[in-house]
Amino acid sequence: MAKVAITQDLEDIGRAIDGALDHLAVEPLVRGRLVAIKPNETKATAEDQTGVTQADTLRAAIRYVKRFGPREIVVSGGAGAAETDEVFRLTGMMQVVEEEGVAFFDHNRPPFQEVALEYAPEQDVAGPQRTVMVNPRVLEYETLIALNQLKVHATATVTLALKNIAMSYPAADYYGHPRSREYHKHEFFSDMHSFIAAMCRRFPIDLAITVGHPAMIGRGPLGGYTFETGLVIASTDALAADAVGARLLGFNVQGVRHLWEAQRLGLGQANIQEMEFPAMGLQEAMAAFTELAYGKRLRV
Repeated sequence: MAKVAITQDLEDIGRAIDGALDHLAVEPLVRGRLVAIKPNETKATAEDQTGVTQADTLRAAIRYVKRFGPREIVVSGGAGAAETDEVFRLTGMMQVVEEEGVAFFDHNRPPFQEVALEYAPEQDVAGPQRTVMVNPRVLEYETLIALNQLKVHATATVTLALKNIAMSYPAADYYGHPRSREYHKHEFFSDMHSFIAAMCRRFPIDLAITVGHPAMIGRGPLGGYTFETGLVIASTDALAADAVGARLLGFNVQGVRHLWEAQRLGLGQANIQEMEFPAMGLQEAMAAFTELAYGKRLRV
């Protein structure tokens, strides 16, 4: 069974992250390895930083990974609607990187390397994007940790671990970016869900950590209604973690097509009945989330 650890701490998100990860076999993923932590850094402004990973979230994840002796920790970012380093500075994440003595890498920048993608069998001819250009540094990561916000997305339905990686790794300086003068045609948005599933097949996630600090509903990935939940969802099965996050946001796997396609590709477990919850149960988590979101404790 896939193990999904859910915890909650409304006062200290770091304690919630520690509590969730304590239920998982993190050490084998980390010891002696080059570990990349990929936060959510889509866009932030001086007025609104609610759509991205918060500095205390990143600090907690880094410190937990440090316990197990990684060879190197890289905080890897690739903002799609802003400059990555600017988002990191605005949110305080860059200060965390510097204070914790880990590396920062912007995978939007050149050089670029073409990587092939594989889709479900019936899409072998008609997949939306047959190859993708990435910075080759991302191919060197030995352990990939997706550090995600719990929020909805207008096109992808939810933006959790799979979406966090899939839509950030394509090098924005190649495909078009506020700073870049270049633009190369792509088909990422013609079938975003299939593209996300194919990307996560090529770039598998070793550990997913999704936090509702804050969570976002109503609209997203930016400009929605945000509220503090103190919830953390963590799993070494990223699809399982995303299926649970989607359920809290009100969607079954069938309602989030990239999760459904990822299941068909064998990328993990999406059936809630085949998951183990060693900390907070799914019913309890749903009740806690919906009470904070809507003022009413709903059931799964």
